[in-house]
Amino acid sequence: MNDKNATIYIRAYEPTDAEALLALHLNNREFFQTYNPARDEAFYTLETQLASIGNGKDEWSQDKRYQFGIFLKETGELIGEISLFEVKRGPLQKCMLGYSLDQRHNGKGYMSEAVRLIVEFAFEEAGLHRIEAGASPRNAGSLRVLEKAGFRPEGLARKNVKINGVWEDHQMYSLLDEDVLK
Repeated sequence: MNDKNATIYIRAYEPTDAEALLALHLNNREFFQTYNPARDEAFYTLETQLASIGNGKDEWSQDKRYQFGIFLKETGELIGEISLFEVKRGPLQKCMLGYSLDQRHNGKGYMSEAVRLIVEFAFEEAGLHRIEAGASPRNAGSLRVLEKAGFRPEGLARKNVKINGVWEDHQMYSLLDEDVLK
C-alpha cells in the first residue's frame, strides 16, 4: 500500500524478504523482547523467517491474518512489521492489530503512517468493522501511536500477555470503521 506523500509503505512479505526480516529481528532482539512474548532460538533463523512468510501467505488466503512489512520509501529498507491478526468474521467483523519498529526509527512518525495505511486496508479492502489493539501501559510510544491514529481506550486487560515470564497488563483500544469512514 502506498501514498504519494508518505515516507514509508507497507506490503505483504515475499520470500525474498526473509533475510531482511531476520536482520530486523536480530538487530532488535533485546528491544523487541521488552514488550513481546519470548521467542525461542529457532525463531532467529532464516528457515524460520521463510516459514513465517509462507505461513503468512496461507493465513492471508484463509482470511485469518494480514501481515505487512514496513519499508522506507526512499531506500526500500525493511524497518518494521504490522499485522491484523485473529480476524473474526460473521457478526463480529473484527481483528487485533500488532506492530513493531526497528528501534533506530522510533519517534519519526513511521509507525503512525503504517497504522494509518493498515487501518485503510482493514476497513476499505478487508471489510472489517472493528480493530482492537493492546499496549503495555509502560510503552508510551505505542500508546501515543494508537491515540494519534484515533483509537479509543476501552480499559485495562489485567495480566493479559506473558512477557519475559511475567503476566503483564495491557491498555486496550479500539477503532471502528465509522470512526474513520465518515
